[in-house]
Amino acid sequence: MAETYDVVVIGGGHNGLVHAAYLARAGRKVLVLESRPVLGGAAVTEEIIPGFRFSVFSYVVSLLRPEIIRELDLVRHGLEILPLDGTLTPLEGNYLWRVDDPMRTRREISRFSAQDAEAYEDFGRAMVRICRFVRPMLGAPAPDPTRFSLGDFEQLLWLARRWQGIDAGDKFLLAQLGTSSAVDFLDRWFETDPLKATMSASGIIGTFLGIRSPGTAYVLLHHYMGEIDGTFRAWGFSRDGTGGISRAIAGAAVEAGATIRTEARVAGILTRNGRAEGVVLDSGEEIRAKTVSSSLDPRQTFLRLLKPADLPAEFIEEIGRYKYRGSSGKVNLALDALPSFTCLPGPGRHLRGAISISPSVEYMERAYDDAKYGRFSRQPYIDMVIPTLTDPQLAPPGKHVMSCFVQYAPYHLAEGDWDSRREEFGDTVINAIARFAPDIRKVIIGRQVLTPLDIERIVGLSEGNIFQGELSPEQLFFQRPVGGWARYRTPVGGLYLCGSAAHPGGGIMGAPGRLAALEILRQTPGKGVS
Repeated sequence: MAETYDVVVIGGGHNGLVHAAYLARAGRKVLVLESRPVLGGAAVTEEIIPGFRFSVFSYVVSLLRPEIIRELDLVRHGLEILPLDGTLTPLEGNYLWRVDDPMRTRREISRFSAQDAEAYEDFGRAMVRICRFVRPMLGAPAPDPTRFSLGDFEQLLWLARRWQGIDAGDKFLLAQLGTSSAVDFLDRWFETDPLKATMSASGIIGTFLGIRSPGTAYVLLHHYMGEIDGTFRAWGFSRDGTGGISRAIAGAAVEAGATIRTEARVAGILTRNGRAEGVVLDSGEEIRAKTVSSSLDPRQTFLRLLKPADLPAEFIEEIGRYKYRGSSGKVNLALDALPSFTCLPGPGRHLRGAISISPSVEYMERAYDDAKYGRFSRQPYIDMVIPTLTDPQLAPPGKHVMSCFVQYAPYHLAEGDWDSRREEFGDTVINAIARFAPDIRKVIIGRQVLTPLDIERIVGLSEGNIFQGELSPEQLFFQRPVGGWARYRTPVGGLYLCGSAAHPGGGIMGAPGRLAALEILRQTPGKGVS
């Protein structure tokens, strides 16, 4: 007789692994099915060029929930976060360099504006207060104000009490963050153009929006809420790349009793009488389970793995309106030596942090103008890191890897297709870097160019959206992924969502996986396979 599981988890990305770990710790019999040979989804480390190991997709970490690190004891399972040392913004004949040292950063900003140097500290304190208010919402299901369940009412009451506990100024700030563009919000604080351009970049990550588009201020806040060792807005590298995070979580899941299978692509979800009963693999193998959890996005889960008859027609319509709009690409470079930036020639501490090609607000907005008309940006925003300066094991001695996150790269091109224009896109990225580091072409010994189409093909993220759907205001909290279905359950009984398309959203966070597991345990207390 075929083996039956309490829970089958579709997808071995970091959320699926977190989900499995919590369920297994609670005594459930759990099976994780990953289609690729390597675990982690978009959080993987792979040797793409001989001798060079890359965080192929996701490349930095900050949003990983501290309670997950603590509760799964991920440090014991090998997780190690290495600090990212500030952000350098190269300019023509100048630079802006913000580091972890507040006084040094203040002096740096004061070269541009004494007023901004003062405001930067005030801004940081204000954002920490806002993060402390919002952060608990990332660790709890989103209450649905359209429902009248006791649980939703209690959560709404809890939020109302917390809202009453903050001062009027912070209430206005929260309202601005929820409705403003990133630039409009930053205009309230700063006058230095490259400072606003670089800070506003956090507001467009994973969205098909520009820095002047309403709603991007919240995305900025979403990224600001990351923390390492209790410090907000602290970013870092995982030792051995982002794959190190996935391996640590997988280790915790296996130790708790979960079973993990790779190269096991799910072809469909088995249903009967409106309930999920298990899954069928591409090989034809059927696996039975009392509960099925999908860490895939809504398009993959509902439109590929289920039959239309399994879902209400109005739900299918809502899922069809859910926005992905992939807007970013990735270029991974193997380097023979470190690049030299004209603004700060030679090696140095400035290369150990992020390097942001975001010289002005106009530059950033023009990059978006290209994307609006179906073109990849001729002068793109690029966020670069050289992790081998912190973690040398990723490349041969004396060599380096450089990771370049690029925006904008629209999934839908107005002219041509991504297969024919991939290398042109890669050349455009290198040209943009060469404007500030003219020797970059001389030190490149290999490259990998990833378009949104490549991201979709390799890891199954629809339209290449790194958050499994935009973090736009209408797709957040109780409306993620669609109104009425934000608490991880779905119209199919026994089928749950546990990926980034569920509240509280994307990034290497793990919160959707954890919260979905807690919801299953709440719905089926003590139930296991007999």
